[in-house]
Amino acid sequence: MPEISVAFLPDENGVESLARQIKMTGRAYPLFDIARLILQKPERYSVQLTVKKKADGAIAQPLFVCALDDTPWLSEDEVVAHVLKNHFATFYQTERTATEPPKGTYTFVAQCGMSGVILGPPNHHDYQNQLRKLHAERFSKMPFDVFKARVKIVKDEAVVKKWVEEQSFKTEYVVLNVPEPLKLANREEVEKHFRAVHKETIVKPIESLMVGGVPSRNLRNRELQQLIRYEWEGQKYFPLHLATGLSRQFATHGLQFFKVNKTVTHVSVARPQFLDLETTPVSENIKRIIGHINAHPKCSRRQLIEALAPSPQPTVIEVKPGEQSSAASAEPTPEQTTIISDLHWLVHQGHVIEFADGRLNTAKKPAPRPPAQASPRRETEAKPAEEKPVAEGEAAATGEPVDEVTVSTEAEISASEPAPAVEPASEIPAPAETAVPSPEPVAEAGATPA
Repeated sequence: MPEISVAFLPDENGVESLARQIKMTGRAYPLFDIARLILQKPERYSVQLTVKKKADGAIAQPLFVCALDDTPWLSEDEVVAHVLKNHFATFYQTERTATEPPKGTYTFVAQCGMSGVILGPPNHHDYQNQLRKLHAERFSKMPFDVFKARVKIVKDEAVVKKWVEEQSFKTEYVVLNVPEPLKLANREEVEKHFRAVHKETIVKPIESLMVGGVPSRNLRNRELQQLIRYEWEGQKYFPLHLATGLSRQFATHGLQFFKVNKTVTHVSVARPQFLDLETTPVSENIKRIIGHINAHPKCSRRQLIEALAPSPQPTVIEVKPGEQSSAASAEPTPEQTTIISDLHWLVHQGHVIEFADGRLNTAKKPAPRPPAQASPRRETEAKPAEEKPVAEGEAAATGEPVDEVTVSTEAEISASEPAPAVEPASEIPAPAETAVPSPEPVAEAGATPA
């Protein structure tokens, strides 16, 4: 694999749509589950290629880009070969003029067994040149003896006649966009002219390049394409780099982060904030909502509303034969509207957590901090700061450590219970399945997004 760093970055428009939806619903979604959803389709992310530098500052593997189509390459020779193959008409025009056919009678010719190129009779004066030219242009990575062994002798009259016709024309290459007309005799002269005149403006050495997710799947350079695929396979199971960029972008939209049971990082509109009903004056509805969720930690929004403000029984209307029944959509009652409004306030204040699968939980009272012990050192001696280990997905982009939330056993978000993933907006279409497995628990000493 080439020594090039590969990073997957979420599409900004898609992240904006996701942030808008999270704010609208108020639900808390596992950050790493969102990252896995983004990786499922290449149109949801971009790939950043960056060179690696050695200890002395030298670049380990150079990276180049073609200025005509922004394709990345690992050497100047690859860019030159790519331009002369795919953008030849931009700089040169092929011109064929009739000439005398080769003299003599030919009954067989040599033909490349891999490409089908007719090389001519082995006793022709230009045969060896054509043989080595084809090997250098198309099969340079193959040993010459192996390539030569795959050349076959063909006695077909149609193939021999085709070679004779090809030799009956002279091919020259006209240089375009020059003040004075210039013709080049062969492809070798064309390549020399391109390197001398156009290489500096077309072949650009770079240190970093952003490639779209869809084009990254079909790069012309096979080594880079394999490298991106290899990195994608690793990120698919543990998308740390993508979650890092995702947390930064979510933070710019004002979203907050917290961890459930010190393992799974979630993103939501607000961090969990314990609501002390004994010291905080709130309405009776607020107390009823908090009390019901505490008593039924697995309840959903619909179950909560039906428990506190049951819907009226539908009226049965007898329909006579031949008549059409009209069913009006059930509108929430005034009592249900009040419950919905109060629940919306609780969720957006962080007093109630609504997880991605619809389960509700209240923010628990934080455990009291242990009293600080007096340091045996002298007051004038500064104690070095102790680094706190962090867990998976801690969003350092917010500038503050991620809150740690402990939920009850019934509502615990664990790897054994799948949690629905984000329902992406139009910019990021949702996959067929409505739920993805929750991320695996990660130890507190795991890596964290920067």
